Amino acid sequence: MPTRGVQMVDELLFVCHANMCRSPMAEFIARRMLAGLPLAVASAGTDAIDGAAMHPYAVEVTAATGADPAAFRTRRLRAEHLTGAALVLTATRRQRSACTSLAPAALTRTFTLRQFARLAAEARPAEAEAGTPLRAAVSAAVRARGRLQPAAPDAEDLRDPIGGSPADFRRCAEEIERSIRPVLALIATAG
Repeated sequence: MPTRGVQMVDELLFVCHANMCRSPMAEFIARRMLAGLPLAVASAGTDAIDGAAMHPYAVEVTAATGADPAAFRTRRLRAEHLTGAALVLTATRRQRSACTSLAPAALTRTFTLRQFARLAAEARPAEAEAGTPLRAAVSAAVRARGRLQPAAPDAEDLRDPIGGSPADFRRCAEEIERSIRPVLALIATAG
């Protein structure tokens, strides 16, 4: 099919354990923050049960941003989700490892959210970067990875708020938003 004049849309995929707390909050936060960019945003869980509702505290936090998460349903991560995504951002190093085991071809575009935020803050897109803004941002982050010292292992993971209070979920959502800001800035620079 011809694609002339059609803008390609890349997918940003967030992954956590059950797709009930961190990744759906990240999905809704990113949709709001990245609105207007040619991006699709989705989420999945490495150990999710398809069709479950979002955690009630995650619903509360998400609804407070103006989003309507009522129709959200969890989905278990599958290889095709990873191969179709231009960027995969996981909650933890364990989930990053699960993603790359499930779809080894996704290795160079799979990061923890906090890792990619750190790289995005230091990355500079090449002047003649090919591809979409998201793909250019990923390429710039990959180049930055080679220049930066590794972070402490715990600094790469996003704490799971499950079992916590509504305040724990709000803190998690705030960390997600802080981590998305440099990603947004890098995509804007790459575009």
